[in-house]
Amino acid sequence: MHYLPEISQIIEEKRNLLITASDKIWEYAETRFEEFQSSELLCTTLEQEGFTVERGVGGIETAFIGSFGSGKPVVAFLGEFDALSGLSQRAGSADRIPVVNGGNGHGCGHNLLGTGALAAAIALRYYMEQHQIPGTIRYYGCPGEEGGSGKTFMAREGLFNDIDFCLTWHPGYANEVTTGTSLANYQVYYKFRGVSSHAASSPHLGRSALDAVELMNIGVNYLREHIIPEARVHYAITNAGGSSPNVVQAEASVLYLIRAPRIAQVDEIYQRVCNIARGAALMTETQVEIVFDKACSNLVPNHTLEKIAHKNFTALGIPEYNDEEKALAESIQASLSEEEKNSVRDRAIKGKALSDRIRPLEADFVPKSMGGSTDVGDVSWITPTVQCSTSCWVVGTPAHTWQVVSIGATSIAHKAMLHAGKVMAATAVEVIENPHIIEEARAELQEYLSDDAYVCPIPAGVKPSAAR
Repeated sequence: MHYLPEISQIIEEKRNLLITASDKIWEYAETRFEEFQSSELLCTTLEQEGFTVERGVGGIETAFIGSFGSGKPVVAFLGEFDALSGLSQRAGSADRIPVVNGGNGHGCGHNLLGTGALAAAIALRYYMEQHQIPGTIRYYGCPGEEGGSGKTFMAREGLFNDIDFCLTWHPGYANEVTTGTSLANYQVYYKFRGVSSHAASSPHLGRSALDAVELMNIGVNYLREHIIPEARVHYAITNAGGSSPNVVQAEASVLYLIRAPRIAQVDEIYQRVCNIARGAALMTETQVEIVFDKACSNLVPNHTLEKIAHKNFTALGIPEYNDEEKALAESIQASLSEEEKNSVRDRAIKGKALSDRIRPLEADFVPKSMGGSTDVGDVSWITPTVQCSTSCWVVGTPAHTWQVVSIGATSIAHKAMLHAGKVMAATAVEVIENPHIIEEARAELQEYLSDDAYVCPIPAGVKPSAAR
């Protein structure tokens, strides 16, 4: 593993550039498909590092591809950079202190994700150039992962079809190579329209869209008993029809997120949810419009690449934290509930503020699902894909919380982000220098898929959009 010192040195030399980029994206905190400043910052940085950048790919204004080199193999790094609404938070604080009340925040650490992948692409670029290794490096700027499935839209346009293998990562509280799968999902709006009227003097003349939403939600709650236990169905009322109780609400909308291990299972549940929506409209004499928003496929693990990534991760070790960083981590951990602290899957790090080990690559982890969803799943159906995670967060911290935002612009997260870049770049070097690994990874993917071919779960007429 002769390449490890050189890969590490390149990333350390780019340390300030990368940390500055991550912190700026943290400050921008732009939500799905509106990441204009974050996208442009990453594009500009890639161009400064010798990459050719194609902006607005796949019909998405904030999606882009940065490329360096030519020919085979083609290795891709996936970068995300979208934030979440309502999670604005002061950096490095152990107390809930929003920077902007109701503002956005990087509650899933995508400022780190996008920049860590950038670190890997840059390191591989200089290593391949120095050693005159042929091949193409691509950095995919993938917007709208949170509730938008940007990669799925990009996959629908064929943007990943010629990749030989793909690497990405995600911030977390463990140091590990991801071995599990994820849940496929559909996200769908149900928009009801009725007739407004005076709620006291003429309620009989009105037809309440809000009643329809509530009846639909009740119907779906009864459905939960009759779907597979691995499925998840969530909803949010996005339009309650206004704030005047003396008006029969003529419009109301609810957004559903339906998850299951495979797309076919999601689709089956979706059809039943649609029937419930139509029934609610029939009961209230309203009209319902069903608007398909987005979808993503389940993640396909690739054990061939996982073994290579784990070997390189083990050789590189884990991020090291000083006493000041450990004290900050302990103070943030004190804000977590006992239930959150006890939810840690890796019992070897339970009770610790920061992970101090690399989780073993064990076979019995493979069939388990992370419980959530990711549009990386669609890429993994197309090309062999591997992911890792480094200890950016305090042990026990759930994703999509203010604690993730707080630590996301501190030296703890910066160190873990750069380390993830080293792991991914080192893994890519070993795979590129040993072409048989690509063949084995591809064969494994084909065996998993069997006779299944990738079919994008988003219908052709659906376009990516910011939250409606």
